[in-house]
Amino acid sequence: MDHAADANRTDLMTITRYVLNEQSKRPESRGDFTILLSHIVLGCKFVCSAVNKAGLAKLIGLAGETNVQGEEQKKLDVLSNEVFINAFLSSGRTCILVSEEDEEATFVDPALRGKYCVVFDPLDGSSNIDCGVSIGTIFGIYMVKDFNNITLNDVLQPGKNMVAAGYCMYGSSCTLVLSTGSGVNGFTLDPSLGEFILTHPDIKIPKKGKIYSVNEGNAKNWDSPTAKYVDKCKFPTDGSSPKSLRYIGSMVADVHRTLLYGGIFMYPGDKKSPDGKLRVLYEVFPMSYLIEQAGGQAFTGKIRALDLIPQKIHDRSPVFLGSYDDVEDIKAIYTAHEKTA
Repeated sequence: MDHAADANRTDLMTITRYVLNEQSKRPESRGDFTILLSHIVLGCKFVCSAVNKAGLAKLIGLAGETNVQGEEQKKLDVLSNEVFINAFLSSGRTCILVSEEDEEATFVDPALRGKYCVVFDPLDGSSNIDCGVSIGTIFGIYMVKDFNNITLNDVLQPGKNMVAAGYCMYGSSCTLVLSTGSGVNGFTLDPSLGEFILTHPDIKIPKKGKIYSVNEGNAKNWDSPTAKYVDKCKFPTDGSSPKSLRYIGSMVADVHRTLLYGGIFMYPGDKKSPDGKLRVLYEVFPMSYLIEQAGGQAFTGKIRALDLIPQKIHDRSPVFLGSYDDVEDIKAIYTAHEKTA
């Protein structure tokens, strides 16, 4: 990277400018989505700032409550959830909000309603806060079917119906990765400007990767196709080099690396958790949407991940996502297993 040239760049593509450009390509658009996105961006900046000074502000540690998933809530979880709910409500463009931290969906007051439903995990990977590992916010956006008759079914839709998805990773830098249905773009927060700048235009995941990412601590409970695939990664029989294992345990960080470097990220179901651990609406769907938009694939072990129809807002599903060829390999193993079963 040419830092000297970067220092002299004056024509910066900020996320606001990028979204306004996209809006101008759609004559029918009224700017509602642009307004919603600007509120998401503000929420990300706020949480990024809070994460950076969490240790100093004594925000680290347990808030004393347990959330709907049975996880003890961190103070930062609680703060992030409030920040994003307030951001969505004040945008005046949302009608239903589903958060990982709240047991029930939030139906927005009719006077403040808009046409979008937002599903989100305000702070994914929060168990890693204390040790400085990258954590992040994940979100997906649906459009309501009938503005005059808003029901929970407006969010219980397959992931392929999302109009946008993204995540913001709070790590060595603050990176916002977004897709509105025509490719994936990455923006990095420039702290001196307080603006997200386009740093990763049109991200394309490599067709095949050299990395596999899975929690091998669960290996004894895996089903046969997952065990077979991981064995193939470590001991390839076709003369190729073994894949490297990289597992951070923070979904945003693991998926971000997979998106940029290729490979496969897996959270399979097992004997202990047949449906896996990842939540469909605000983890599996947004990440699968981004991976597909970047040219990869996402698979549940049975079907394409984005074809799933959730029955409840906190449903879980196994997921295998990443480079097209790598996911194709595990799909072939599952297909062969079904034929012999």
